[in-house]
Amino acid sequence: MPFLATVLTMFPEAFPGPLGVSLIGTAWRAEGLWALQTVDIRAFSNDKRGFLDDTPAGGGPGQVMRADVVASALDSVEAAGRPLLYMSARGRPLTQARAKAWSRGPGLTVLCGRFEGVDQRVIDARGFEEVSVGDAVLAGGEAAALVVIEACVRLLPGVLGEAASLSEESFEDGLLEHPQFTRPRVFEGRDIPEVLLSGHHGEVARWRRDQREQVTRERRPDLWAAHLANQQPKGGQAQ
Repeated sequence: MPFLATVLTMFPEAFPGPLGVSLIGTAWRAEGLWALQTVDIRAFSNDKRGFLDDTPAGGGPGQVMRADVVASALDSVEAAGRPLLYMSARGRPLTQARAKAWSRGPGLTVLCGRFEGVDQRVIDARGFEEVSVGDAVLAGGEAAALVVIEACVRLLPGVLGEAASLSEESFEDGLLEHPQFTRPRVFEGRDIPEVLLSGHHGEVARWRRDQREQVTRERRPDLWAAHLANQQPKGGQAQ
């Protein structure tokens, strides 16, 4: 069975979006390396108008998605041992390591919230894991779901073609990726770094490693600190 991504959403028309184009789209539509399923949560409302939300208990602005409606939508889906993810700004951050772990399984079931969120009882009762794609609040979970699914699907064997293309990407070893260049050799007065044109593979590798370390130090001091900690021998002291 291919990797199956099931999305519970109020807006199934938001999918496949970017998942349907380029190599990832080809891997789905033409090669069958993964599959996408959408479930319209509104179809499980008991309200003749299709409403699936109500006012927050305790008062406050906005609406909350009802636990019973979300549960009915989820129960219509074959679980098949797939993790249940709820896209939420308060969730644990998405990381490359987590995407890699999920990509090795049978797939994902992803719940996209709207309004003020989803009744906590269904999140707890069904065992959803709350996942965040960044420290920002979105209007709904659909864009975040696209991010999570793409992060996993691109790691499936055969989707991107060359496994080697993944080896030096950002986060694979705790560092961000080095800068990339291609023709023309000079663009608006800016040259490609000479070392990349030297043909000396060892020098190129060292330059790229230095660049990865520099970019990580400057842009993600948290990752740099973790990288340094991982370089220390067990029981050793940081320098």
